[in-house]
Amino acid sequence: MDLSSFLPYRIAVLSESVSQCIAQVYRERFGLSRDEWRVLAALADAGKVKTSTVIASTTLEKMQVSRAVSRLEGDGLLERIPDPEDGRGWLLRLRPAGRALHGKVVPMVQAREQFLLDALAPQEQQALHQALNKLQERAQQLSAQG
Repeated sequence: MDLSSFLPYRIAVLSESVSQCIAQVYRERFGLSRDEWRVLAALADAGKVKTSTVIASTTLEKMQVSRAVSRLEGDGLLERIPDPEDGRGWLLRLRPAGRALHGKVVPMVQAREQFLLDALAPQEQQALHQALNKLQERAQQLSAQG
């Protein structure tokens, strides 16, 4: 098998390359790990949510989210508040400092994303998004089949 033409390998290599160039922004300028950035971004979009919601929306494992939450909480970027519907559970929400940090990072990572997308014509960008959606659906079907 030629890995250079094997779709899962190509997607993994591209994903790693894109993640690394985006991560340079939040890691080098703001000291955030990939997991911390994903949690921060998920909370900025969601408001206050359960940890399980963050896990589902970030594709991170429970322990990865737990560590990221602990660090972000320790840095004063998010807070845990008691879940009124579950006496044992917690809800997570960004503190003002977390929102401010998110607001600084987003334009920088979006600029990098746009630089990457500028390699494609608008029609190619649309086709890429459509193809990615279709492949994601198929991958989920295969996962469900076992």
